[in-house]
Amino acid sequence: MNLTPTELKARLDQGKDFRLIDVREADEWAVAQLPQAELIPLSRFQQLALQELSPEETIVLYCHHGMRSARAQGFLKAQGYANVFNLTGGIDAWALQVEPTMKRY
Repeated sequence: MNLTPTELKARLDQGKDFRLIDVREADEWAVAQLPQAELIPLSRFQQLALQELSPEETIVLYCHHGMRSARAQGFLKAQGYANVFNLTGGIDAWALQVEPTMKRY
C-alpha cells in the first residue's frame, strides 16, 4: 500500500493515528525530516523495528525516494504487519509537492 505526499499531508492535517517512520540514515535526517517523524535507519531496521513498532499500529514509512522504505515495508509485511504504507517518491516528492521550501539533496 502506498500513499502520495498529498495523501500523507491530509492524514497529518486530520490528526490520523499512525506512526511516521523515516528509514534514512542519521546524516540524511539532519538535512530534513517530515513533521512527527521518528528515525529508524534501514541499516538497523530489522533489529529495531520489531522492538519499537507494533503489528497493530498503522505505520507510514519513507526515505529519500521511496526505495528503501519499500524494502522496510516488505520486511514488516513478511512479519505480519498489516497496515504498513510507503510514501511514494519519498521525502523528495514531499518537498516538490507539499513543502517546496524544504531543503532537498
